[in-house]
Parts: sequence; structure tokens; C-alpha cells
Amino acid sequence: MIRARLFRNVRLICLVTALMPLGIAAPAAAAGSVVPAGTASGKKLTLKKTAAQAKKPTAAQKRRAQRAAAARARAAAQAKALKEAQEPKFKLDELGALVPDVRAAAAIIYNPENGQVLWESNARDLRSIASITKVMTAIVFLEGEPDLTQKVTIQASDVRNASTTYLRSGYIVTKEDLLHLLLIASDNAAARALARVSPHGAQGFIARMNEKAKELGLANTTYADPSGLLAANVSSAYDMARLITFVSGDERIAAIMRKQNHTVIAGRRTINIHSTNQLVRQGEIDVQAGKTGFISKAGYCLATLLRLPGGGPQVAVVVLGAQSNAGRFWETRHLLNWLSSKTSDLFGAKVEAATPAAAAVAAPGGSN
Repeated sequence: MIRARLFRNVRLICLVTALMPLGIAAPAAAAGSVVPAGTASGKKLTLKKTAAQAKKPTAAQKRRAQRAAAARARAAAQAKALKEAQEPKFKLDELGALVPDVRAAAAIIYNPENGQVLWESNARDLRSIASITKVMTAIVFLEGEPDLTQKVTIQASDVRNASTTYLRSGYIVTKEDLLHLLLIASDNAAARALARVSPHGAQGFIARMNEKAKELGLANTTYADPSGLLAANVSSAYDMARLITFVSGDERIAAIMRKQNHTVIAGRRTINIHSTNQLVRQGEIDVQAGKTGFISKAGYCLATLLRLPGGGPQVAVVVLGAQSNAGRFWETRHLLNWLSSKTSDLFGAKVEAATPAAAAVAAPGGSN
């Protein structure tokens, strides 16, 4: 009997000991303590936590969202700049006449027939000219009457830090194709390669560029490299108007400048290039010769020799330091349209507007 009681007491103690954790759990949960994950309440909290984590963007998602926002901001800014560029601006000069009010840092309209400046804005100021430099590169390279069918192997020094180039070290191309790359695509490695293989050599070539500038009477023009990548390549809108007039007389250069596209064969590789000059690519203006240029120090630049509509006279129009790629082309259009309305005064004959009042939106193009 004593044994039976003892056995029941031991069994009771074991039962109480087993139930004690269960008895403590309920008040503890009610007091806000951590709920074991295995319970029903614990499962609900775990699911809520997982859902919250799923809604929180990852670092990669944040970066993508930031990039998308930046792209939208850039597109909006470009659209605004384009809309502004498409609207011509005018002001009254000291005589009360309505004249262009360009947004570019400097600009000029120059009559190549008699050297008369028809209109100008800061046209004598010294400015970086970027890839307009390549006009002189072509002139100096062709002075020696080189064999344009001769092939050139591109070297690492030609393409190193070249920024804009279609070439790679080891490519083999003709001198003629290098000229096309230089003047159509504004290829910087092509400029270096042409200087390197010239009779002057790379350094002597730059010296010859400066000598040629003096021979042509370009008093405000200095060259520091054949590509225009260096900001030390400086000139003025006036000098560049005279240079583009001079080079238009060399069909070896001018004919290339008028091409919209060209195909270069480099061994087994085919390179298709397109003109950086939107006036050439769109064809609504009769471009006789022209070259674009851009580096951050120079802004967006364009030097062109244009023929007015209906077989009218030629004029050189140069825009330096425009605020956008499209801006330099629209400034040129506006200047030409203004000039067309003044031709009876300036040339003795009236001609039609150079471009439509509401011209098509400029197509995207290269920034050189």
C-alpha cells in the first residue's frame, strides 16, 4: 500500500514537471515574450516578417531605380534643350536692326567671295576648337601627295585613350580609309595614324600644322595635336571660317566631308561609319564642306561652307561653343535662314529660306 502511494506520488510529480512549461508559456506569450516558432502564433509572425523583407528593395533594385530616374532626368533635359534650340533668338543691334542672338559662345557668317564678315558674335575670341582641328590634319597630310591606296597597320599608341575611334591595334586599313574615318566619323586614332605615317612623323606633323596656319594667315590658330582632343588646339570663329573656305577648294577633302556614310574594310572586319554632321546626314542644306567638333572645354562646334538655296551664293557659317549637339546645327540653320531674308541687302538678290520654318527634329548624331 505504501508502495502504491509512493508510485502514484512519483507519477504525479513527473506529470506536474512535464506540464509546468506549458503552464508558463501562455502567460509569457500574453506578456509579449518571444513566441516559439513552432506555435501557430509564431508561424504568423514569421510569415509577416518574411513578407516585409520581400517588400523591401534590394541594393541592386535601388541602383536600377536610381539609374532609371537619372536616365529620365537626362531625357527630359535633352528634350527641353532641343525645344529651346529649335527656336531662333533675335535682338536689336546698335542701329535698331533685328539680328541673331545666338546661344553659342561665338559665331560668324562669312562671305568667301570677298572676305566680308556678314554677321558675327565674338568671332575673334580665342576658343578651343576640338575636332575642327582635323581639317588642318587632312590638309597637311595631303600636302605630300601620298599614295592613298597604301595600307597602314594601326598601333597601340594610335588608339590609346583615343576616346572616339572605330579602330583597334593591329587593324590594317588604307590611307584613304583613314581620311574617311578622320573627316566623316571624326576618328581620333585615324588622326594619330595619319600624322605618324606622314613624312613629318608625329611631332613634326604638329609643327607643320602650325606652319601651315601661319601660311594661310590664321593668326589666332594654334595646334597641339592632330585629333583635337587637347584643349590647347585653339582658334577663332573668323579663322575657322577662312579655313573651311580654303579646304572646300580641295575635292579630295571636301568630297569626303559631303558623304553621309562610308564603309571601311579592315582585314576581315567591315566598319560602317556615319557622318557626325547632321546637316550632311539630313540633306536639307547644300553643304559644300564641314567639320564638327566637341570636347568639354570647347563645347559643341561646327564649321561649314554652305550654298544658299536656288543656286545662291556660298557662305561660311561657324558656330563655336554651342550648348548641345543639336544646338550647333540649329544655330547654323537659324543663321542661314536669317541670312536668306537679308540677301537682297547683302548680295543684291533675294533667295528662298534656307530651311523650313518648322524644320524636322534633328536626328541623333555623333558629338565630335
